[in-house]
Amino acid sequence: MSNIAEDSTLAAYRKSIDNIDAALIHILAERFRITKAVGDYKARTALPPADPAREERQIARLRKLAEDADLDPEFSEKFLRFIIDEVIQHHRQARGG
Repeated sequence: MSNIAEDSTLAAYRKSIDNIDAALIHILAERFRITKAVGDYKARTALPPADPAREERQIARLRKLAEDADLDPEFSEKFLRFIIDEVIQHHRQARGG
């Protein structure tokens, strides 16, 4: 049995995972920069912080993308809903409440 600390195959997988995690963080940061701009715009133009119809379209679109990518669509929906809830909270804060 090989020592996990010396397992080069496992180390390579973990390095790939670390790189993907870093990319995800950068992508999420960029997404939140853009949604902050949307929230500021909505606050200035008196648009509501939430858009339930768009949210549903996005969830349906991303569920389909998840299925096509062989990713659990339930997981992708939970992940997107978590992000949407966070964005709406930011939009509400941009309005001052």
